[in-house]
Amino acid sequence: MAHANAIDTHHIDAIIAAHVRLEGPLLPLLHALQEAFGYVPTQAYAPICEALNISKAELHGVISFYHDFRDAPAGRHVVKICRAEACQSMGGAALAESVLAKLGLDWHGTTRNGAVTIEPVYCLGLCACAPAAMVDDRVVGRVDAAKLDKLLAEAGA
Repeated sequence: MAHANAIDTHHIDAIIAAHVRLEGPLLPLLHALQEAFGYVPTQAYAPICEALNISKAELHGVISFYHDFRDAPAGRHVVKICRAEACQSMGGAALAESVLAKLGLDWHGTTRNGAVTIEPVYCLGLCACAPAAMVDDRVVGRVDAAKLDKLLAEAGA
């Protein structure tokens, strides 16, 4: 991943060029940018709009609709806490509020040491094992405060 202050506009242009001729190029293009930089850099917005003949409002609407697109790099680890009804009914909402307060973060926030970003997710498919969370690519069921504290500590929060 490139450093946030060292965005290579030539790399952005190359990614756009590689995707512009696809049918429905916007989502694959945004995913490719996020894969390359760890987020969708604002420096890419104008070239994307020009290449795809869309407005900045349309682009912003797509980026803000899909929760996985970031406007800043995530922490070294991403912890997603399920916000779906089954998990909320099993204490997930209170668990999430507690974690955010403990870390002094809002959703999508990253700890000061850059170790952990906390994100909401709307169903991990573990409804029978609610509440659920995901640490990087590992899904964890039956999460309580102690288990989540342990996961956060392991991630460096």
